[in-house]
Formats: sequence, C-alpha cells, structure tokens
Amino acid sequence: MDTTTPSLLLNNSTSTTLAGVESVTCVDVHPLVLLSVLDHHTRRPEGAGRVIGTLLGRRDGSRVEVTNSFAVPHAERGDEVAIGKDFNRQMLALHMRANPREVVVGWYATALPPPTEDGDAPPASGYKRIADTSSLIHEFYAGECSPGETEGDPIHLVLDTSLQFDSIGMKAYKSTPVVIAGEPYANLFHEIRVAIKSTESEKITVHKMIQSQIADMDAAAKNMDGEEKEEKVALVTAVNDSNEANNLTESMEQMLQMLNTVSGYIDEVVSENVPLPSDDTIGRRINDALSSVPRIRNEIFEGMFHDNLQDLLMISYLSNVTKTQLVIAEKLNQALTLGA
Repeated sequence: MDTTTPSLLLNNSTSTTLAGVESVTCVDVHPLVLLSVLDHHTRRPEGAGRVIGTLLGRRDGSRVEVTNSFAVPHAERGDEVAIGKDFNRQMLALHMRANPREVVVGWYATALPPPTEDGDAPPASGYKRIADTSSLIHEFYAGECSPGETEGDPIHLVLDTSLQFDSIGMKAYKSTPVVIAGEPYANLFHEIRVAIKSTESEKITVHKMIQSQIADMDAAAKNMDGEEKEEKVALVTAVNDSNEANNLTESMEQMLQMLNTVSGYIDEVVSENVPLPSDDTIGRRINDALSSVPRIRNEIFEGMFHDNLQDLLMISYLSNVTKTQLVIAEKLNQALTLGA
C-alpha cells in the first residue's frame, strides 16, 4: 500500500490548464457506463467502502466522451490505498483488442460511506465524493492515460449511491496539484460539467428496460389487494402516461427541428445573397416528402381532430367506468364470501 497527499474539493469549475494540454470543461457519459458502475457497486465485496474502475472513451479538445468502463480491484485502509495495477493493464489490453479507438480518459468511483459500527447502515448524509486516497488513485491514472492530449489530465467520475435524495447523483472532476514552496501539498479537485449522452440504440434499450420494469410493477399490482393495489395501479398508470407524453413531445420537437433545417436550407438556396449551390437529388427528396403529406383544409382538419379527440375521451371514460365496476364487484364478492 502507498500513502497519499490530502485531497481538496472545489465545487466550481475553473479554467486551470496543464502545460501543453487543453483543459477539460465538459464530460459526456453514456448509459452503459452508469449501468456498469452500479453493477460493480452492487457486487462489491462485503465491507468494501467504495469501488473504483477505469473509464474509456475519446477526447476532443476540451470535451471528453466516456463510452465504456471496467472495474479495478483495490483496497483502502486509512490513508493508504492499494490498486490492482496488473489487473488494470491486462483488462485494458483486452479492451484495446476489441475497441482500439477507445483510450483511457480517467477513472470512476462511488461515494465513500462514513465509518460505522458493525452491522449499522451508514447515514445517507455522511458520504464523501472525494477522499484523501483519491489523490493517489488520480496520480496513478494520470500515468495510465494514453500519450497525447489526454496524458496527465484524467477526469474523475463519482456516483453518489447513498440515495439521500432518492436519486443517484453524478459528478465529474479534474485535478490540479497545489504546490507550496516548491513542494506538493495537496490535489485540488475542480467540478466540471457532466451530461448523459445516448446513441439511438442506447435510447431504445433504456426505453425497453423502463417498459419492462413498468410491466413487472403492473404484474405485481395484480396480485395485491385493497388500497395497496389501487396505489400501485395508479403509480403504473401515471408512469405510462408520463412516458407517452414525453415520447410525443420529443417526437414533435425533433420534427420541428428537421422542418426548420429544411426550411433554412431552401431559403439559402433561393437567396439572392450568396446562394448555396442547388442539389437536384435533395430537391426531389424534399418534394417527395412534402407530396406524401395529404392536403387538407384547416377547418376540415380541426373537425377531424376534435372528432377523434371526443372518441378518445369517450373510450377513456368507459374504461374508467369498467374499472370502477370491477372494483365494486370484487369488494361485493369479498363481502358475500365473508358473510357466508
């Protein structure tokens, strides 16, 4: 085990840069990374405070995109830490064979719980995102980052698994050494912006996972009785309605954005001030897309829309009436059974 220098935490991002390296200002994290970290945390050895691992991805100037990760064994005792360096290098070599474009961009860790008595659960408010041992681990990954613009400038991703606010918090940091009288005193961790970035396939996968969870909740609700069943059914219905509304809103926003893009392109082509060169293929495709939309007068469209809306409201009303009748019939049947 090696000892380390203190770690200081600064919650505001700064413009500090390393010599010859453009400072990281934003980190994009893919959902696969979050699921991998949470799985590692769930499978951690009994008594382990936190887990760490290597982050893989790409760097483009001041932006880092984290696309993959893998767990690394380690042990912490007081101000000392031991890292599975050989394991890390072997896993990195295997990942490089499968994804040669991914490089080491930093490391992850879960929040460190406070020390407690044996068998006691740690309080949610006592978790630490940055510990003194974080400095030594960060120095190790500074040497593991691939040569080039990522060398010596790893990012540190922290997931707060304390569930203090019924959610999993995510923070990203970069580190700057604090030197006093020519001697290193501590490492200062600066918080930087972090965001979730999903590809189209990842969005579909996450959506299916959520739908599967909702289906499991719905199936569990059917096996319940009384008020607990009604609350569970209401929760599932609310989640379904929220997801459908969000999907519709997102689809409409994407369509509006595409219409604005096409409209802007056409305006630039027909503009008298430095027009863009016309493209017959693009023009034909735009014409085909517009021709596929049926031409309906506004008053006719509004009439059709309101008729369909009334039909939908009637179906919803009849569905609620049917559910109410089933609940009443079930309660009457239970009362008759108890009376007999």
